[in-house]
Amino acid sequence: MNDITEITKTLLKFRDERDWAQFHNAKDLALALNIEASELLEAFLWKSSEQADRNQVKEELADVLAFAFLLAEKYGFDVKQIVLEKMEKNALKYPVAKSKGISNKYDEL
Repeated sequence: MNDITEITKTLLKFRDERDWAQFHNAKDLALALNIEASELLEAFLWKSSEQADRNQVKEELADVLAFAFLLAEKYGFDVKQIVLEKMEKNALKYPVAKSKGISNKYDEL
């Protein structure tokens, strides 16, 4: 069993023990993911990156990842596969020769 599968199974067990699957439709998982991402941003509000509370960042990042894994599971996505596919697309949009050291969006390279 790989790490992502183990994490997902743990999340599903936790969810199912509490009978929360009824609340975990795709829309609400996406909303929860966005809300947790906003809470992650809150850790940086009015601070430099170095001033952010690392424990708060860790806690909120764990929530973001948990909801992302649950949403992927809801759609039957293989997390590793979809990330690697996206990286292939990004490599085409951001070739090293044009994008190295530049933060411009692909259509501005």
